[in-house]
Amino acid sequence: MKMLICCSFDGSNYHGYQVQRGGGVTVQSELNRAARELFGYECDIVGCSRTDAGVHARMFCAAISKRGRSDLPTALPPTKLPRALSAHLPEDICVYNAVEVEDEFHPRYAVIAKEYEYRYFVREVRDPFESNRSWHMPLPLHPDAVVKMNRAAAHFCGKHDFTSFMAQGSKIVDATRTVYQAGVTQEGNVMTFRVCADGFLYHMVRIMAGTLIECVTGQAPRDPDSIPAVIAAHDRASAGRTAPAHGLYLNRVEYPNHIFL
Repeated sequence: MKMLICCSFDGSNYHGYQVQRGGGVTVQSELNRAARELFGYECDIVGCSRTDAGVHARMFCAAISKRGRSDLPTALPPTKLPRALSAHLPEDICVYNAVEVEDEFHPRYAVIAKEYEYRYFVREVRDPFESNRSWHMPLPLHPDAVVKMNRAAAHFCGKHDFTSFMAQGSKIVDATRTVYQAGVTQEGNVMTFRVCADGFLYHMVRIMAGTLIECVTGQAPRDPDSIPAVIAAHDRASAGRTAPAHGLYLNRVEYPNHIFL
């Protein structure tokens, strides 16, 4: 058996999750170091996805096995692992849950759904407590901003080819994904876009977020009901800008049999 862990992290100080060839501190490199210090040997830690520099996670899952093996030889039970591993991690990364999984389990291919959040901070003056945690919107939004953004977001739902919402230069051949839920809520000065799907393309949520905000900003806002035409265009140029990474959070990862319930 090997261990599947749940961790959360503030991505502000990291070059994304994945270890980089050119160096640079990443979430994975910190997990690798912590596991080596805890277990006394090198480990392979495979994540449920990649994240860009600056992106955060409330629930990020990764499988740990001893390097060169498909299992994790340890007497440490899953109930003790989160605290033990977190003791070797910096303050902006923690492991908060762990379960045993079969040797052949793959944390990325076994995912059945992921939910992301994108946060906008809407106020003329920035908030230092929102720095690197949301996209600051200093300009006035349309009075019915949430209503209009929800009308636009509803068009994302269903099975579509999301080429228009994929970063240019991506090597993905099949850009078809199924979005289960998409919507916007507001609490105080923070608007949150949440989207759940069976998978996501590179920059897909950030391009969605950048497109949605165009529906409520500027002198000529984008028509919320133009989203189906944007999807049908299969052209990145038809969608909006790519929203900054620091407003994005991987919020939830779902596996079969509700592994973490």
